[in-house]
Amino acid sequence: MSGPCALEIVQLSHSYGPRRALDRVSFTVEAGEIFGLLGPNGGGKTTLFKILSTLIPLTEGSARIFSRDIASEMHAVRELIGVVFQAPSLDKKLRVKENLVHQGHLYGLSGTDLENRIEQALQQLGLSDRSQDLVEKLSGGLQRRVEIAKALLHRPKLLLLDEPSTGLDPGARKDLWETLMRLRKEGTTVVLTTHLMEEAEKCGRLAILDHGSVVALDTPDALRNRIGGELVMIRSRDPVELSRAIHEKFGVESHVVDDTVRFEHAKGHEWISQLLSAFASKVDTVTVGKPTLEDVFIQLTGHRFWISGDLKP
Repeated sequence: MSGPCALEIVQLSHSYGPRRALDRVSFTVEAGEIFGLLGPNGGGKTTLFKILSTLIPLTEGSARIFSRDIASEMHAVRELIGVVFQAPSLDKKLRVKENLVHQGHLYGLSGTDLENRIEQALQQLGLSDRSQDLVEKLSGGLQRRVEIAKALLHRPKLLLLDEPSTGLDPGARKDLWETLMRLRKEGTTVVLTTHLMEEAEKCGRLAILDHGSVVALDTPDALRNRIGGELVMIRSRDPVELSRAIHEKFGVESHVVDDTVRFEHAKGHEWISQLLSAFASKVDTVTVGKPTLEDVFIQLTGHRFWISGDLKP
């Protein structure tokens, strides 16, 4: 991948007292990417988002946005980024355009310039015919688009979105992603946090975070290909004993997660008959399938995606 670096993070760490929320995180995002930060609650996504959006100070390591240092050039960084928080930031008693006008004033915009930018943002987000609607009358998906229009008003080079699909129905999520893809084509770089596998699949690249560390970073396809073959999952009343027995008889290494024995096999669907023949009494159910991003997470961390505790302060 070539081109200017939109975001460069080097050995970034952050602690809340004795609690380590981020631990030596490093990665880069190229201009024009849609880059995802995937992880469970407590993985470190929210803390990293707050640092990148300048809500909390950077204390260890470094981060640069289009060559501007977050710690020493905070004002310049804020001009380069647009931020959409997970919690709604719209005034629902105001009209769509009124929300944008007030946002523009925060950035020192006024007059014809502000009017032109509002018109452009409304067109970009497909909201031109909704400018006079009260925000409280809009659907969740449309409100999300207004949030993004606000974030784009000062023409940022990097758009940061925290859990952008939260609270949206499937149709609204589809519309949101069509918008993000269009913005990318128009030159906006997007970095988003998510805990939704479906959303992560749409990103060009992903950094998977767990307990404050990056455990993997690649395209969704490349991450799944790390597992290779087929994933065999066996539910058992004694999964630890079954895992041991499978290893002794077949030499297969497996992971036990909750009540399930998990392992990869080049031809898992063909091998099941041998497994059942040997251990029918120990097996409750068997599932064979192609690996998912959650399977990648389990393989890398040894636990399910949702098991981490919430480390947010």
